[in-house]
Amino acid sequence: MSMSLITDLDGTLLGGTPDERRRLRDALARRPEITVVFATGRGLASIRDVLRDPLVPRPRWIIADVGASVIDGTDFTPVDPVQEHLRTGWPGPERVRAALRRFPALAYQHGVVQDGRCSYHLAPDGLTDELTAAVEALGCTWVYSADRYFDVLPREASKGGALLGLAGKLGWKPEEMLVAGDSLNDLSLYGLGAHAVVVAGAEPALLAALAEQPSVLRPDRAGAAGIHAALRALGWLDDDGGPGSGPGPGPGPGSLPSPAAPTAPAGPDDPGGRHSLVVAYHRPPLHWNGDSWQPPSSPNGILPTLTNAFAHGLPGIWVTAQTDRDRQATLPRPTELPLSAVPLDTATWSGYFHRACKETLWPVLMSEPQRSAFDARAWADYRTVNTRFARRIAARAAPGATVWLHDYNLWLVPGLLRTIRPDLAVGLFHHTPFPPPEAFDALPVAGELRSSLAQLDWAGFHTEQFAEHFRQALAGLPAMPHTAVHPLGIDRPAIESLARRRGPRRVPATGRVVLSVERLDYAKAPVQKVDAVDLLLTHRPRLRGRFTFRLVCPPPEPGITAYDTTRDRLERRIAEVNAKWRQGRWQPVDYLPRSLSSTQVIDEYLTADVLWVTSLQDGMNLTAKEFIAARSALPHDHHAGPGVLVLSRHAGAAVELGDAALLTDPHSPGDLSAVLARALDLSPAERRVHMHRLSRLLGHQRPTDWATRIVQAIRKREKAHPGTRVGLF
Repeated sequence: MSMSLITDLDGTLLGGTPDERRRLRDALARRPEITVVFATGRGLASIRDVLRDPLVPRPRWIIADVGASVIDGTDFTPVDPVQEHLRTGWPGPERVRAALRRFPALAYQHGVVQDGRCSYHLAPDGLTDELTAAVEALGCTWVYSADRYFDVLPREASKGGALLGLAGKLGWKPEEMLVAGDSLNDLSLYGLGAHAVVVAGAEPALLAALAEQPSVLRPDRAGAAGIHAALRALGWLDDDGGPGSGPGPGPGPGSLPSPAAPTAPAGPDDPGGRHSLVVAYHRPPLHWNGDSWQPPSSPNGILPTLTNAFAHGLPGIWVTAQTDRDRQATLPRPTELPLSAVPLDTATWSGYFHRACKETLWPVLMSEPQRSAFDARAWADYRTVNTRFARRIAARAAPGATVWLHDYNLWLVPGLLRTIRPDLAVGLFHHTPFPPPEAFDALPVAGELRSSLAQLDWAGFHTEQFAEHFRQALAGLPAMPHTAVHPLGIDRPAIESLARRRGPRRVPATGRVVLSVERLDYAKAPVQKVDAVDLLLTHRPRLRGRFTFRLVCPPPEPGITAYDTTRDRLERRIAEVNAKWRQGRWQPVDYLPRSLSSTQVIDEYLTADVLWVTSLQDGMNLTAKEFIAARSALPHDHHAGPGVLVLSRHAGAAVELGDAALLTDPHSPGDLSAVLARALDLSPAERRVHMHRLSRLLGHQRPTDWATRIVQAIRKREKAHPGTRVGLF
């Protein structure tokens, strides 16, 4: 295997005692397969001076000028087109200096030979929003390090961006590279999927920026000795610096090995190469249930939408999680989708998804911050998973690629990508609601999340209200992503075709059927609906035996305990209400705590007289749209006539469907009961008018078209963030 050491100079390769530097030089000389690359803030003239030192190993490649220059170490010529790309849009030093003369805190470094950049001395209190805005107005980026050095760079330039360009040209893989540094201007080198080391004595700001990246090696030795320790820990050197078969004793206290996730070689489910589009969603399109691979039960939603989009020619790759359960599969995954898996062990997945996502973030998204429980260990898992996703995305994305993230599960990825891959256009679509700012601010990590989300180029939502909440949450930050509203539709032809094949369903003579199909979640208000049934029968006892509330409510993924209280309350209330109102063989609530196939769900739609959607908050609610499509596909003269949709005012679908649905407020028991009674009382003629209006408003937008439009929208915003904003972190 070929290997590459990409190292900063001052404080890193040049740091340490003469004996430590000599030992590293000799070790590298005995391992010619390790390619040495300088990644420095120095210019070429200064690097030539460094190479006169006999203790400095000869570099094969040089990244200079804080990433604005890429140079062949054999003849000192520029490496194009890599360098040419890095300097795209550079206005020239004269224009930069002229534009920044109005900032007296800046002291230009006249004694430093500079190429493709402008370097200044700057005290920390001089780093103002006005200054950084002036740099960005020039179409440039900037890096601030050591509380002293302020570098203005071309928009595409950074040490990390230069390394990615060079690695792409030479075909290097992340697992074949070790990056080493000690200063904040080295930050863009980290998180690229490569092995990484921070030598002892590093700048505190760099250590703080990498605090939540346990894969970064942290030896207790400075300079060359720290690099040597990291090489031994990786098994690239033995104790004497020569060829060895083992990893050696390791780089010192507190160090951790790099995880397998970002450095695993490409496999059959993990296509190699770089892509112009990288889609990231934490859930894969198929899960192993112990016996077989299972797709999602619904034909609509994020997973089916992405699956169909890729199947219909959406170019790119889908980065997703691979949990221990899926790795235990005995059969290959039956899909041709271009998937790139991020392996996650059970403990990390549980802390990330079951705890951080579902117990900390989900209640806030549902505007129920009092339910949110913060656990520092679980949040560390959330950071770890987001870091691994960012690294995998960076490794799979071509220069200037478009990245499309999905949902709150990856909220930290934008900030990570902006640091390590400032060339990428990054968008995120929120399928969930975005909470009002007072709910968002209740999170102990609100500042961390806000800083990351501000690095997006584009943010999409189902409704204008959610978009406005997002803008309010980020108000006052130096940059604001472009926001847009793109409500997701359903695959209407597929639903209609299946409904016609199934035909009108016949039910026992137990009166009207009121249906809810939803996962177990307090946000769906299942207990409130059972209470409303009780209230309705109390006020209108003549309805006893004349309708049945059929609640299809599958349990959540194993390991999520956040809904245990909801399940206990729900099942207790169902037992109480059924016992109170039971009459012969009839009882008011028919409870199915299990998942149904898509065909079975369509059958339920075709059986129901009323679909009852009562979300306390909901990004969209595609169940309501599926019900409309299924019922509209049937002839109007079938046994029950058109169905009736009772829809929460707080679901995104209510914005599109308006009062064509019977809108209800799940926070009001009286309103829930009264609107349900109205739905049961509608005449056949009123039902036909109701369903005709809903069908017309539903439209025929295909989810694949929705996906294509969003990718185009993100690409249009690719220049919204002109580079890395290291100084903000």
